[in-house]
Amino acid sequence: EEVPIATQQNAVPPPKEDAKVIKTAGLRFETQDLDGTHKNVLSITKALGGFVSTDNAGKNYSEHFRNITVRVPSENFQKFIDDISKGVNYFDRKDISRKDVSEEFVDLNARLKAKRELERRYLELLKQAKNVEEMLDIERELSKIREEIEAKEGRLNYLKDKVSLSTVSIQFYKYTNETRVTVSYGQKMKNAISGGWDGISIFFIGLLTLWPLFLILIIIILLLRRWMKRRKKRKAKKNEK
Repeated sequence: EEVPIATQQNAVPPPKEDAKVIKTAGLRFETQDLDGTHKNVLSITKALGGFVSTDNAGKNYSEHFRNITVRVPSENFQKFIDDISKGVNYFDRKDISRKDVSEEFVDLNARLKAKRELERRYLELLKQAKNVEEMLDIERELSKIREEIEAKEGRLNYLKDKVSLSTVSIQFYKYTNETRVTVSYGQKMKNAISGGWDGISIFFIGLLTLWPLFLILIIIILLLRRWMKRRKKRKAKKNEK
């Protein structure tokens, strides 16, 4: 008995829509050449069709640093990470995230379609309105529907932007000379003496905060001494008798 040949519809599943994925990354690493690394990041960004959204530099006690946020086409996301990673021996931080928002895309598009159809029906009703009151009621409903449409369109556009352009935050830094200076022996002694004096000062200040406890102890000692004196006097009187 021959096995029936499957139809083309059953044999080949329908193609699935491409997944909508938001890709983000956060990188932090040390460099010995801030300007050179900065130029390299800009060059890689330009070569891969991206752009810099923020770029700032700063300095603290221990380091000079630079923070750059780059938007790069999502299809070039992994290549961008790979190119930036070349020459970096160690990353203090390398966070890579991929969030699938395909379901939200489908849901938003379905809701938008339904709301636009509802808007179309209300516009038809508006044309058939018999009096001013009916017109005002329909326009109020239309206003609510349009607000919902705008909100969903805004969210959809936001997701499209995040999906099409990945976001990469990069921080690279170089230690300042101050952090590598060795403290002299004399300075160490000075710091030790200063630290010791500070410790004594803190100790006495701590004692001052306990004055109520000391006062209670003194009162107890005085009462004990008074009680012991009375007891001795009583014993002496008994012995005389």
